[in-house]
Amino acid sequence: METKSHNFKVRLGLFIVGGLTLFVVAIFIIGKQKNMFNPVFRLSAHFYNISGLQIGNNIRFSGINVGTVDNITIINDSTVNVEMLVRKDVWQFIKTDCQVTIGSEGLIGDRFMIITQGSLKALRVKDQQRLQSTEPIETDAIMASVQVTASNAEVVSQQLAEILLKINSGKGTLGRLIGDKKIAENLNQTMVNLKQSTKGFTDNMEAAKHNFFLRGFYKKKIKAAEKLKDDADAEAEKLQNKKE
Repeated sequence: METKSHNFKVRLGLFIVGGLTLFVVAIFIIGKQKNMFNPVFRLSAHFYNISGLQIGNNIRFSGINVGTVDNITIINDSTVNVEMLVRKDVWQFIKTDCQVTIGSEGLIGDRFMIITQGSLKALRVKDQQRLQSTEPIETDAIMASVQVTASNAEVVSQQLAEILLKINSGKGTLGRLIGDKKIAENLNQTMVNLKQSTKGFTDNMEAAKHNFFLRGFYKKKIKAAEKLKDDADAEAEKLQNKKE
């Protein structure tokens, strides 16, 4: 009996020690998340809609968790006040022109607050100071916008499919151009005639150069071009001599 009683006391003692250890660890983790063991200062911001933000959500500055949401109160039908606890070791970086907004981990993730970076010339915030806020974009609005975009893309796809179907069926100008062999042959013949006309025009111009009445005109053109070339060569030679 004494052995059983001793074993029971040992198990009870181990259970109590384990429970106390878990309790201390839980208090430490919760306290660390709530910044209970770090010196903090308070900030606040007003929002029209906090989009599911809750007490205890993180506050981020430059992508780093620097505090937590301490309290949320409704001031009136259009204003919600959010109080923040921020670690004092980042106090020097929080400026009076910093702004506060609400973000989320993905489309349906947890909410968190974001303090944007301020300017270098701005003063450091004071304890209990209220920062300017930017209203968050609602997830419902994002999904509605995506749905509208998807609907528009569907309409465009249907219209494009109808156009391609008409082309393949030989309907419309482009469809007849692609499907009708006679139109294609006429187009090829038009291109041939155009090439022949261009060649004839070139031959006529070459013949005009040797014409008695136009010979002087072309000679002047040639002399003017040669003079421009000589002037350019002379200028280039001067520049070369100056460099040497």
